[in-house]
Amino acid sequence: MERGRAAHTLEAYRRDLNRYASALQARGRSDIGDVSTQDVADFLAGLREGDTEHPPLAASSAGRAVVAVRGLHAFALTEGLAADDPARLVRPPPPPRRLPKAISIPDVERLIAAAGAGPAAGTGPGSAVGPVAAGPTALRDRALLELLYGTGARISEIVGLDVDDLRLSGESRSAQMPATVRLSGKGGKQRLVPIGSYARDAMEAYLIRARPALAVAPGRATASAALFLNARGGRLTRQGAWGALRSAAERAGINEVSPHVLRHSFATHLLDGGADVRVVQELLGHASVTTTQVYTLVTVDKLREVYAAAHPRALG
Repeated sequence: MERGRAAHTLEAYRRDLNRYASALQARGRSDIGDVSTQDVADFLAGLREGDTEHPPLAASSAGRAVVAVRGLHAFALTEGLAADDPARLVRPPPPPRRLPKAISIPDVERLIAAAGAGPAAGTGPGSAVGPVAAGPTALRDRALLELLYGTGARISEIVGLDVDDLRLSGESRSAQMPATVRLSGKGGKQRLVPIGSYARDAMEAYLIRARPALAVAPGRATASAALFLNARGGRLTRQGAWGALRSAAERAGINEVSPHVLRHSFATHLLDGGADVRVVQELLGHASVTTTQVYTLVTVDKLREVYAAAHPRALG
């Protein structure tokens, strides 16, 4: 509660600490004050190696477990449950540096078209996407994907939206206000992100033609404040949003697409278009620009490819 951790993060920490408690019990440690630095280091090594009950963990997963263990021992020291902190010197393993995966702009367009409820669904020249009925769920799914790609939001931020978080129109004294959405990121930190015309149009179609039909699902006594609704009139879950994306990807013939791939694509396409990295940082809700700078590596690779293909003295 104090750190504003998400429910999924808390559940992961709970699993990690249960496994840690079992490992300590196997070593005969019954009191947290008896744990040594070697015990913590051996636990980390065991995570990476695996055992008969657990497969080896990747560096990122093992690092998360070590963070949970370090938090536990720091808490024990602060509360007077232990005389020292044996985990202080045990560092999480450095994760391998992986470039974010992004899909091309044409692939994004085919993916969104495959969600249906739009003129591009199966109607473009050479389109491999078959026609999709423009029912309430098709309108919802198209709006969902447009908003995911149009804002670079995390899937948890999108399904957590309420109707009041969205502002599609409005006027100031001097000019029309742009459409915006208020996203709540990690640690409850909020940010205001503009919405482009494609996402705005898709959201208006969903709110006018689809959401009212979903909101009056049989057997539902009260209306939900959630922006995206499922077929029963309740808030669309992460699994439901994943299912909508997976179905559209299958129809579009695109492999290995996830909500985070759309987030990576959002950032990569902005930088390719000349956006400043700090602007992209604010849009993504990154606490540090260092996190955002990994996307610049992707664009540098693209520049190298273009240079090698176009410059007469690049090769040979």
